[in-house]
Amino acid sequence: MASVDPENSADTQSDKSEVGPDPIARRPVVTRKPMLWRLAPVLAIVAVAASFFVLGLDEYVSFEVIRENQAELEAFVSQNFSLAALAYIALYATVVAASVPGALVLTITGGFLFGTFAGTALTLFGATAGATGVFLIARTAFGDVLRRKAGGALTRMADGFREDAFNYLLVLRLIPIFPFFIVNLAPAFLGVPLRTFFVATFIGIAPGTFVYSSVGAGLGSVFARGEEFSAGGILTPEIVTALVGLAVLAVIPVVYRRFVAGRKASHLPK
Repeated sequence: MASVDPENSADTQSDKSEVGPDPIARRPVVTRKPMLWRLAPVLAIVAVAASFFVLGLDEYVSFEVIRENQAELEAFVSQNFSLAALAYIALYATVVAASVPGALVLTITGGFLFGTFAGTALTLFGATAGATGVFLIARTAFGDVLRRKAGGALTRMADGFREDAFNYLLVLRLIPIFPFFIVNLAPAFLGVPLRTFFVATFIGIAPGTFVYSSVGAGLGSVFARGEEFSAGGILTPEIVTALVGLAVLAVIPVVYRRFVAGRKASHLPK
């Protein structure tokens, strides 16, 4: 039998300890868990939106339902104002995040139940919270993928959008040229900072929210007279003109900065 040299044996063990474990064993195990966690909020929103229609909840978002349950709703708000306010904010944020119909009816109902000013404030918090949730989900779940696929083109767009992001968002919120849901997604893909998105959304939707809430504050008298109510005639020419005027004021700084930049560029030596 061959003898074993203790010194050689120790050296061999020392060499093995220096080499360490098999490099293949050290490789990180790639799992799908991170992606699933990133997509979980998206799946939750899809589930909420699907449930909204499957359960027929869209049939309850109407002024007729508000009229039929007027007494119960007013009594609940009167006896549980804080709870009602929190429930209203949560419901509004969910409707906005899931992008299901009902935001207009809810805004007017907020004015009806809480008054013009409180209704406006509660709606602003609910709508901004829901929009910000969509913004964060889109940026987390899809932002990196879209940036990699778009490459430099999206980067250049992001740089240009970021320079005037606040004013761009303000105009899009004041005048709903594009659907509210789209305006929540685009800034997420273009690298707009969260704070800019939140503040521009909150300020931008305030004028329209105040208009609809003030209409809702007078909804009780409409119900008392037994008249039918429609939201179609709320945006009168005067109100639309005022909103357009605010949007023009918001875009003036953008135009001015580009004008000044153009003049500086024209004076540069060629």
